Amino acid sequence: MSGADASLECLAAALAEERRALLEHDVEALMASTQAKLAALRALENHPADGIATRLAELAEVNRANGALLARRRREVNWALRHLGRSESGSEYDARGRADVVRATRQLAVA
Repeated sequence: MSGADASLECLAAALAEERRALLEHDVEALMASTQAKLAALRALENHPADGIATRLAELAEVNRANGALLARRRREVNWALRHLGRSESGSEYDARGRADVVRATRQLAVA
């Protein structure tokens, strides 16, 4: 197996682990798979693309699918945070054109 083939297999394994981590909400595995993916991509930078273009295109599609799954998870988390009265800090401009941080809270109960 050539160095490019080994790097492609490492990338494929990292993408498969990334998908598993996303589906199982495993943050630690997601972080580890991201590091493995980046290492495999760095290794692939040293190889000519002409022999691996087809496989690399297939893996790029898997990466896009994982990205879509990650975006969906993020939307789910943001939705849950909004309904719990929390949200990510977002910036907004005031009437004078200055940036202002919006902090919206919602009471869940009154004691």
